[in-house]
Amino acid sequence: MRHGNTADGLRTRRAELAMELDSLTAPPEAGANVSFGKRVGDGTTEAVERISTTATARSISRSISDIDRALSKLEQGTYGICDGCGQRIPLERLEAIPSTARCVVCSAGAARP
Repeated sequence: MRHGNTADGLRTRRAELAMELDSLTAPPEAGANVSFGKRVGDGTTEAVERISTTATARSISRSISDIDRALSKLEQGTYGICDGCGQRIPLERLEAIPSTARCVVCSAGAARP
């Protein structure tokens, strides 16, 4: 695995995610009115959409953080070493999830907020 290609792929993916996050968190257009009515069902679609958008934005933000960590590890020369146990992360896992900083065992045991 060539780390130059990995870094390029991670930077490209980070840029894509950052654009997606920007579009999700952009303020509403001028004149857009989001309100929730007084009757049952009024505004339900908007409320569900807002909850979904918030969850998606959090997930994208976490992915960007993971990519930033992987890029940092590449710069430090520690890419491919698990942050949890210090063992080598198998090449297959790095190829499948280039932004990972943990082996399968440590990822399964890591609690994420």
